[in-house]
Amino acid sequence: MPDRITFIAALSHNLKPVGKMPDLDRLAMAWFVLSMLYVVVLTHLVGPARPDAFAQLLSTPRFLFETLSGVVAIVYVSVQAFRDAVPGRTSGRLQLLGLMLMLFWLLQYVIGFVAPTLEPASLGKRQNCDFETLLYSLVPLSLAWFVTRKFYPLYPRRMAISLSLASGMMPALYMQLACMYEPSHILLFHITPGLLVMVIGLGLAWLYRVRR
Repeated sequence: MPDRITFIAALSHNLKPVGKMPDLDRLAMAWFVLSMLYVVVLTHLVGPARPDAFAQLLSTPRFLFETLSGVVAIVYVSVQAFRDAVPGRTSGRLQLLGLMLMLFWLLQYVIGFVAPTLEPASLGKRQNCDFETLLYSLVPLSLAWFVTRKFYPLYPRRMAISLSLASGMMPALYMQLACMYEPSHILLFHITPGLLVMVIGLGLAWLYRVRR
């Protein structure tokens, strides 16, 4: 058995210095801002937003609250997902809080079947909003996964779910301004495609575990 000094020297012989761990919260916010800009620009390149959408944000407090609820939920899940890339920075309870914020936001569309936030109308309807929602989320998800996998996520599937949820809900949220406003349409053609992104995220997590 080697003595302690020799043992420590052997362990540290091939170690290389590593850079300072980046601020995960700032990294998550930078990703969120860049991803939302990407979603907004691409959405407007494909087609215009609903003509009265931004005026409704100012004239209808409930619509503004509904939109801000979505923003808060997505930002929280984004930060939680990036923290999940480093052991000890988050937990399952914090992820549960993020899911509760998401449910609080989405519940408002369910309530809209009985008491709609806005008068349901087909004004501004986009022909392929479901495919747009799904496709627009792929670049943010790929970018987030490329960044976070370089750390050491102990729970890659949990992290993948959060990253996918945040990525998928960004275009889903903006579609309530870019597309028609009607609760069943929103849930079926905006929210559902956004949730399907989690299948892709779980596939990335599976590949990560296989390769590691």
